Amino acid sequence: MTKGAWMPTITTHTRAGSDAPRQRHLPGEEGMWVFIFGDMTVFAMLFGVYLYYRAADVAEFNRSQLLLNQTFGVVNTLVLLTSSLLVVTALRAIRGGALPLARWLLYGAMACGVAFIANKAIEYGQKISMDIVPATNDFFMYFYVMTGLHLLHVVIGLALLWFMVTLTRRQVRGERELRYLEGAACFWHMVDLLWIVIFPLLYLVK
Repeated sequence: MTKGAWMPTITTHTRAGSDAPRQRHLPGEEGMWVFIFGDMTVFAMLFGVYLYYRAADVAEFNRSQLLLNQTFGVVNTLVLLTSSLLVVTALRAIRGGALPLARWLLYGAMACGVAFIANKAIEYGQKISMDIVPATNDFFMYFYVMTGLHLLHVVIGLALLWFMVTLTRRQVRGERELRYLEGAACFWHMVDLLWIVIFPLLYLVK
């Protein structure tokens, strides 16, 4: 299949002056959205339980929160926001046929993901060196559970970003493969969104 035959299947824009409506579709595969919404529901329940127990012992949670270094949270937030921007730009490059550029953008997003993991590992190391572990109190139990589950999602997201890179290397691409690319990108955006909620819950909320 030639590039010219493939391009109309991945763009939502019509030619100038055309009266035909734009083709719109839910990005990614339906199965991916079922997984994403299910995953976010689980996290929403976890957030609700955390807030319930925080309200029951505000003083202890506030004292424990003071032991967190907000710099780690801020840096990781900026890293994930940058990675999401790179993934969005990579998808646009793929739609425009600029596959080499798309691969470099995806590599950049993966580098951000690795930086997030390294930053979190340093933070965990500092806490453990201070004898702060999940058994310390309820706050740190939720801290390790929420950030640990999120970290697992970052690792899965990195695997999906690598999958996106492999798809951009293929000579034949179609609408189905585009949906795979979109689905992987949506998962990575979910990882970013979850952290945007986790960061203020653990580091900022009083």
